Amino acid sequence: MASLSGQRLPAANGRATELVVLLHGYGADGNDLIGLAAHWQNRIPGAEFVSPNAPDPVPGAPSGFQWFPISRIDPHEMRNGVAMAAPRIEEFLDAELARLGLPPDRLVLAGFSQGAMLSLHLGLRRATPPAAIIGFSGLLATPPPEAGPYPPVLLTHGDADTVIPVNAMFAAATALGRAGVPVQWHLAPGMGHGIDQEGLTLAGTFLDLALRGRLKAQMPLSSPL
Repeated sequence: MASLSGQRLPAANGRATELVVLLHGYGADGNDLIGLAAHWQNRIPGAEFVSPNAPDPVPGAPSGFQWFPISRIDPHEMRNGVAMAAPRIEEFLDAELARLGLPPDRLVLAGFSQGAMLSLHLGLRRATPPAAIIGFSGLLATPPPEAGPYPPVLLTHGDADTVIPVNAMFAAATALGRAGVPVQWHLAPGMGHGIDQEGLTLAGTFLDLALRGRLKAQMPLSSPL
């Protein structure tokens, strides 16, 4: 089950000290996001990047893949979808960390659209929080769990997105912040359903800080000091 296919890019300095897993959107494949590595390798040269293909083809589009079926952007459908897809990706993450001999806190999850939903769902629930989560043009499909600690999160979204409206980012940031998740967000003026250059640059800085321990995981707000 763990052997999802996809694209890999070794660490720029030759030795992987962290793993960045890129989860693509509905109807795409691993090739769609592996190019993000070129924007970040100079900031995090110890990162190996892996961008797996989702396991199931999209009906009627054999070159596109899906983590779970989507007929409409419906909260109930999104909740059920991420819960259904999570176990297979979870096993893949653990297998990739074991392959590189890395501890679970050296993991970064970054995703676009459907992949962002899964990055948030999985990253907020792992027994050991990842170093960081990045969600491009996605939404929060399930509320943050009550138990922490929580990893730092960066959300980006275009204000002209007609696939997942920008209000989804503000709703996610609000829910995460209320739970005590350390969250940052970036709004891209005039951008539709995509990733802008400023968002990529901010994400590179965010990853650099997180992997150097400058953005610490936090306990929930209700936890005693």
